[in-house]
Amino acid sequence: MRPLKRRFEAGLQLGTQCGEPKTVKTCANLLKHFEALWTFVRIPGVEPTNNAAEQAMRHPVIIRKISYGTHSEAGSRFIERILSVHATLRRQDRNIVAFLRDACEARLHGRIGPSLLPGQGYHTSP
Repeated sequence: MRPLKRRFEAGLQLGTQCGEPKTVKTCANLLKHFEALWTFVRIPGVEPTNNAAEQAMRHPVIIRKISYGTHSEAGSRFIERILSVHATLRRQDRNIVAFLRDACEARLHGRIGPSLLPGQGYHTSP
């Protein structure tokens, strides 16, 4: 990867001197965070793409498009939070309905609600 990394850096350096403002700014920003671009090479298990993040955002984007968004700040915060909870629990193979039921019951009875941390009950499979 070292030769590729050096060639990429050289290309970015050239881009900062090309005279096209958008290209100059993009290349300068990439150079500013250059080492972070190669994290996947240094740390095992780090993906070289953002595919997982893009897939996680697909569902919320579709909901926003078909529902025409929310009409209040509180509605926007609710959607952000509920979709985050949904995505988190789904990735952990946890039962979303059971989690929400328990969270609501805990709130009604003044108890601490269930945790979103991994390994905390309500799994959908044995």
